Amino acid sequence: MMYPAIAIDGPAASGKSTVARLIAQKLQYTFINTGAMYRAVTWYLLQRGINPQDTAAVVAALPGIPLSFGKDGSVSTVVCEGRTLTDELKGQEVNGLVSTVAAIPEVRALLVRKQREYNESEPVVMEGRDIGTVVFPDTPFKYFVTASEEVRAARRAAEGITDSIAERDKKDTQRAASPLAQAPDARLVDTSDMSIDEVVACIADDIRAKLTQ
Repeated sequence: MMYPAIAIDGPAASGKSTVARLIAQKLQYTFINTGAMYRAVTWYLLQRGINPQDTAAVVAALPGIPLSFGKDGSVSTVVCEGRTLTDELKGQEVNGLVSTVAAIPEVRALLVRKQREYNESEPVVMEGRDIGTVVFPDTPFKYFVTASEEVRAARRAAEGITDSIAERDKKDTQRAASPLAQAPDARLVDTSDMSIDEVVACIADDIRAKLTQ
């Protein structure tokens, strides 16, 4: 890799998106929210009346999905037919089906290619569930951000999301394609009893130390 790639993985509601965004700001890198990419595909399928649980139909639709992945300043964006998707990606139906879509190997292969393209021209901070294991397995900057199930459930509830954390974890860790897993060389960061500032400082300090080695 010509440019640094910071890989931040972890389960739902671990705080990884917020942490990744703040670290990107601190380091002046580009923040890539890979979850938004999978949510965008899910949203598009639902808009077109395609059942996300019909794998064959999803795979057939992939070549024609009019999604583009770009940037707004230093933050990644998802655009569909000229429309930047934001709140559309947070709906309950999308939230309930995104793990199903993300488990389809063809979907993951398409989006992993898109994710790697960002790093071809600039340093990135990328968060997701397989960044350190699949997208950037060779990066030395790997972090697995997690928290207790109880803490994560409370965070989801505060966001108005009522899905089961246990069920979401089960889907993410047991899927055949790129399951959620901590890379062997990733640093574990448990945020259960840490503030966001503490987590950001912990990871940012580690990144700086590695950059100077």
